[in-house]
Amino acid sequence: MGRLFLIELDGRVYKCKFCRSHLALGDDLVSRSFSCRRGKAYLFNTAVNVIVGTQEERMMLSGLHTVADIFCCSCGQIVGWKYEAAHDKSQKYKEGKFVLERGRIVDGVDAEFYLDTRSGTSDAEDA
Repeated sequence: MGRLFLIELDGRVYKCKFCRSHLALGDDLVSRSFSCRRGKAYLFNTAVNVIVGTQEERMMLSGLHTVADIFCCSCGQIVGWKYEAAHDKSQKYKEGKFVLERGRIVDGVDAEFYLDTRSGTSDAEDA
């Protein structure tokens, strides 16, 4: 097996919940109003560090689509799916876009820049 080269993104980044690999930029977020079997999902124009699985016909809430599951290329976890084709004209805007399941990603801003506002002791006071 060869060496794995991951793309690192700059700015607001959505990452794999399991291994923290970068998956998408906040600037590429199209919609937060998608859903999946496990809960909420987000639609993105592009995604990186993913492996696109086998295409299949899948009946979604919005109709029949040709989709492929997408997996984190670092840890192999399924993180969402890619819309390959939409059979309804009103759904064509989804073609070529990626859906990342909210429960399988973390927002880099929330995860890395969380400030603990509870009072406590500092490291210097522990000595």
